[in-house]
Amino acid sequence: MNSSRALPVSIPGIASFRECSDGLIRLRITTALAEAELSLDGAHLTHFQPAGAAPVLFLSRASHFAPGRPIRGGVPICSPWFGPRAGQPEAPAHGFARIIRWDVDSLTADESGLVTAVLSLTSDEATRPLWPHEFTARLRVEIARHFTMRLDVENTGDTPFQFEEALHTYFTVSDVREISVTGLEGAGYLDKTDGLRSKQLGSEPLRIVSETDRVFPAADATCVIHDPGLKRRIIIEKSGSQTTVVWNPWIAKAAAMPDFGDDEWPRMLCIETANAAENAVTLASGATHRMTALVGRR
Repeated sequence: MNSSRALPVSIPGIASFRECSDGLIRLRITTALAEAELSLDGAHLTHFQPAGAAPVLFLSRASHFAPGRPIRGGVPICSPWFGPRAGQPEAPAHGFARIIRWDVDSLTADESGLVTAVLSLTSDEATRPLWPHEFTARLRVEIARHFTMRLDVENTGDTPFQFEEALHTYFTVSDVREISVTGLEGAGYLDKTDGLRSKQLGSEPLRIVSETDRVFPAADATCVIHDPGLKRRIIIEKSGSQTTVVWNPWIAKAAAMPDFGDDEWPRMLCIETANAAENAVTLASGATHRMTALVGRR
């Protein structure tokens, strides 16, 4: 685990850090625009709720909350690989970025009510045995009526490396069987529930009718969740991302997951901003790659 620098001074009445009994350090943000919570372990945004509205992010009541354990819900950062690591089944699923404590670079608020936190993760003796490359990852989180997450990865070593990444966002929905998703019409995808077969969506909006785990390569468009039950649309804009992943475990898989409530699957849908598989990023020495997701509600 990276050794953390001293935490910055809280912003009175707006943003404060606290060390919780479960061992996690959390940043709590409360403004007239929204409230949010960010765990330094994994630089994990676990809560976002605009003022006067329902929560935008889903967080499982059965999730583990402990240092070194992934949190089920919110926005996990999956990197430097996505899913299981090829040839290394003992490696942590979805990489180590979501289970290591990040450092705090800055915490600011402006007159408009925008709160910005910048966290960083740098290669060290904990990361090199898992992934033998030199890097600095920096996450900028902006909280207002919407939230923005910007992930910069810099190659600080002497040789190129390839990595995958995802902002594995869990959204709260009224009932996943009643919502629809636009922005992926006609797109090709790999169906992970059917042996990674290549398939293609039709011209209609995507609807969730069974276990869904679809990887859309070369998908850089804005996606919109249309939720009549909550009378809202959630808009996911992105840049620097060529992959979109859509996931819901449905009944059997939810029951098999120890950190996910058996009855929680109807109330969530993951739409992930990613670069994975054929869209993995190759980064030259000294170069930086930036991936951004902006999530708004209308």
